[in-house]
Amino acid sequence: MLAWAAACIDSAATVVSVRALHAGEGPWLVSVESSRRLTEVVLRAPTSRIDDDMIATNVAALIVAEKHALPAPRLIGVDLGGHAAGSPASVETAVPGASAWPVRPSADRLRAAGAAIARIHQVSLTPSGHLPVRPRPIAVDDFAGERRTGRMPTTRLLQRADELTQGIPAARGPTIFVHGDVWPGNMMWSGSACSALIDWKTAGVGHPGVDLGELRKQVAMANGQDAPQFVLEGWERISGIRAVDVPYWDAIAALNTPTGCDPPAHTAPRDEFLGAALRKL
Repeated sequence: MLAWAAACIDSAATVVSVRALHAGEGPWLVSVESSRRLTEVVLRAPTSRIDDDMIATNVAALIVAEKHALPAPRLIGVDLGGHAAGSPASVETAVPGASAWPVRPSADRLRAAGAAIARIHQVSLTPSGHLPVRPRPIAVDDFAGERRTGRMPTTRLLQRADELTQGIPAARGPTIFVHGDVWPGNMMWSGSACSALIDWKTAGVGHPGVDLGELRKQVAMANGQDAPQFVLEGWERISGIRAVDVPYWDAIAALNTPTGCDPPAHTAPRDEFLGAALRKL
């Protein structure tokens, strides 16, 4: 697989180093040397948490992103059949910048994060095999469904929220391109600008609230209950429209978390965020 990845850069290229980017496994940052020039790329292949379909979804999403000049990595090589790499795999550019997120982000940083996803949402898209309709963020998980069927414990708040949202028809809106897993760790920054969104393995088509609710939830858990409003301001500034059904999508995002969050310190602010959404439903 590494030989295939190197060949995507140059037939005479060699791999100099490999670094796992997630808990000792892929994706991997691969340094490749060709004609005395070092190039860093990101190699994606199935792991314990990423299956073949996710690799294909990431590829499909990056094709859309490049077509519309969106801030995302660019594909360099693809072998979804695994004929050359030995397993479904892709190679993409390593985006410059860092995903480090301050403990106390400024209002401008939060607005810039909201603006970044608003640019993604300007792309109208028809669902397809690898970019299906996404009814919630990280749609490969369904923690609310697990609680509903008794496979995970619940709480009064989570049960009430699930009952309320189940009784509301799915919020209607434009079917647009969604990232599907927007959180600070998937946003690359160069200075004060978000240079790219990475990790598109659960991307698809849906309502803008899929991403907006998820990012608002994430910053509420990590940075306090005032943070989501700045994300919303940034999104609305770029979109040029007022976001609709925000409480509904906030609740959907909060429901798609384990009953006890990881880290545990996020459970209480998740519940506070969810409670605020329910009061507005």
